[in-house]
Amino acid sequence: GRCRLLCKPSALAQHLVRSLGQSAALRGGRWLWPRWPRLQMLQQLLQPPEAEPVVARELLQLPDSGLVALDWLMGPRGAGSGRGGPSSVLLLIPNAAGKVTGGLLQLGLRALERGFVPVIFNRRGHNGCPLTTPRLQPFGDPGDLREAVTYLRCRHPAALLLAVSEGSGSGLLLAYLGESGSSSRLAAAACISPVFRGRDWFEAGMPWFYEWPLLLHLKRGLSRYAGSLAEAVDVARLLGSRSLRELEEALFCRTKSRPSSWEAYWERNEPLRDADEVAVPVLCLCSADDPVRGPPARSLPLELFRSSPYFFLLLTLRGGHCGFPRRGPGRCWGHEAVLEYFRAMAEFLRAEERRKGLPRPR
Repeated sequence: GRCRLLCKPSALAQHLVRSLGQSAALRGGRWLWPRWPRLQMLQQLLQPPEAEPVVARELLQLPDSGLVALDWLMGPRGAGSGRGGPSSVLLLIPNAAGKVTGGLLQLGLRALERGFVPVIFNRRGHNGCPLTTPRLQPFGDPGDLREAVTYLRCRHPAALLLAVSEGSGSGLLLAYLGESGSSSRLAAAACISPVFRGRDWFEAGMPWFYEWPLLLHLKRGLSRYAGSLAEAVDVARLLGSRSLRELEEALFCRTKSRPSSWEAYWERNEPLRDADEVAVPVLCLCSADDPVRGPPARSLPLELFRSSPYFFLLLTLRGGHCGFPRRGPGRCWGHEAVLEYFRAMAEFLRAEERRKGLPRPR
């Protein structure tokens, strides 16, 4: 279709080009409003999944007694689970506000149909996860995600462990991959409409119809824990925030015990601060007309994709933010492209194991 794959030449890149080139997902599809990226984004954010999924929640206790929630997708209500065993576990990471969109659920259901085991990672205090400590997870702090990945590896030791993030949630996944390096325990990762430069993203501001719903979503969740958060932050300032940047500063910079500057916060939380250490393939699906991430010239780290053998940029002219719509069943072609990418990665890894005579993990 109208996609470009930007990457450093390699055997893996050649295999990926062949696989995606043969995929029906990238052969295009017409939509009524191809030139309206904001409408594409709203259609994807507001559209409910085709079938309401059955979810089994599991709470994981962290070393400091905090909790994160893992939501296992079991299938649509009234239907059986996906075919096949746990050959691949797919970890789904929502955006930084913790909002599980209909698009993310739809991706999980599509993955379930193809034999994946999808599970949603919910940060502390997000999406109904109890907040048992007076702290939340900063934008690019991968500590809690690392504990969740370690647990998933213990629970499914023989499965391929994959991860996909949506929107601003990619900041967490990219930070984790960079900080963990070759010890990430993941076989591959994908980012849908990722935010690469966190500080620039917060400072530039976002379209109001995207920022305000997320801001209200965050405030509604945080207001439940106003009493426990009061010992750590100024709750009045927090709930009175008029932008996502003000809320981020109130939560993580203007704390009562260890206040920090905005500059120091981003030195610790920029998604690509350790990008040179990433050691697993990462597909980034981006649209040139993304109204949330910003113009490609200043928001896409093109040199990273040209120089690193692990980063792949699938760039399309139109698709909005986490939109990539088309008509008919499977209305987000981006989801199909991501699942095809994971299939191709599993195929490539199996071929490499056979070529090198590596033993299968037990």
